[in-house]
Amino acid sequence: MTSNQEHKPESMSEVETPKARYAGDAPSFTRCAKPCAWTDRMLATLDTGVKGGRWFRLFDKVFQERNLLAAFWQVSRNAGAAGVDHVTVKSFEENLPEEIQKLSQSIQAKTYQPQSIRRVHIPKPGSKETRPLGIPTIRDRVVQAAIVNVIEPIFERDFAKQSYGFRPGRGCKDALRRVDELLKLGYVHVVDADLKGYFDTIPHDRLMEKLSEKIADGSILRLISQFLTAPIQDGNTEKVPQSGTPQGAVLSPLLSNIYLNGLDHLMSQFGFEMVRYADDFVILCRTHAEAERALAVVQSWVQEHELTLHPQKTCLVDVREEGFDFLGYHFVGMDRHVSKKSLQKMKSAIRKKTRRNNGHSMKAIIADVNVTLRGWFAYFQHSHRWTFEPLDRFIRQRLRSILKRHHKVSGVAKGRDMYRWRNSYFAESGLFSLVAAHRSVLSTLSEGKLSTGEPCAGEPHARFGGRGGSTQ
Repeated sequence: MTSNQEHKPESMSEVETPKARYAGDAPSFTRCAKPCAWTDRMLATLDTGVKGGRWFRLFDKVFQERNLLAAFWQVSRNAGAAGVDHVTVKSFEENLPEEIQKLSQSIQAKTYQPQSIRRVHIPKPGSKETRPLGIPTIRDRVVQAAIVNVIEPIFERDFAKQSYGFRPGRGCKDALRRVDELLKLGYVHVVDADLKGYFDTIPHDRLMEKLSEKIADGSILRLISQFLTAPIQDGNTEKVPQSGTPQGAVLSPLLSNIYLNGLDHLMSQFGFEMVRYADDFVILCRTHAEAERALAVVQSWVQEHELTLHPQKTCLVDVREEGFDFLGYHFVGMDRHVSKKSLQKMKSAIRKKTRRNNGHSMKAIIADVNVTLRGWFAYFQHSHRWTFEPLDRFIRQRLRSILKRHHKVSGVAKGRDMYRWRNSYFAESGLFSLVAAHRSVLSTLSEGKLSTGEPCAGEPHARFGGRGGSTQ
């Protein structure tokens, strides 16, 4: 290895699966099989089934420099803060060939040791609680990504269809679309479940047992175990976790899906319609009695697997009378709204960008605000039309207050300020309008249905478009 530029992939083909592997209706495990770790021969074996159902000789795939280099580019795309060693993505990249080579050698020699995980606590919107976030070092993130590249296809092959989180070709909107479909089919009795502190409470021994069901390579299992027991540095204290896999670690999404996969298949065996995104899931039923039975099955499985359902947040809901939140949306009746937490988070983001002492020009402020608004609308455009006008008013009021400050007038904008800076002023200044964007979506949907002869709906409620997205 010689220089960073020589080894930076031009098309990310080392990181992403080649387009050829996506041809037709490729199975999901093929979609996540990266050529830096998986050969066509290995994929053929995975497709037909490996002898004994367990994989040997995976460890050597982890420490291949080709895989580690691809893993770094995966990690670098997500950026992220530095870990306990204060090494950033940029500084790691400056010595990339040497860093990759050292990682490869230490993993191969089995002298590699994960460093402590830096824990930070981020606020939960609408709650006094905080969410613990673990930040591993860059080198540890690279190694974890390399492990994921190797083992993900093995487990993805048997993941259930009702699991949507952190899986290839699936995302939030696919899960929301399925919920919407089931509600329209009459599944109006919902088990709204919440696993209390799920990522921090997964028992290590049971998780390792599930990994061992498909992986017989002791070296890679030991490496994963080392990551699970890496010390957590929280302020001035440091402790070795006895359970859990930190949110923020590259391995955590895959490990969390592996542990809940048994629940997914159990619910299918009982005939229950569950929709799960990571640790957030709902079960939709036709009757209250069916919902009660579903909840009893979940409670039994959760207890057996040493997890806990949140007693206040887990409940049975009849959507015809009350609503439930899922992935940022609030479902009630046949309507979809933005959840209160998501609205609060969005307004908080706008407030930070529109403080009255903001020293930037109005043009710069609007450009910055538009970034948030466009991303937010792309995800929440399927909400009820009444959602958008109040938010537009809120944003314009914040901007008018800044304009008052620019004109040496104190206080919040009100009354005649609306006439001084009319709505047209902000439209001409390029402010993204949620109402206008929503009307555009409605118009596009109507034109599409007219061209196909379908009846036109008054709201964009027919389908959730696209995949992925944020649950702001």
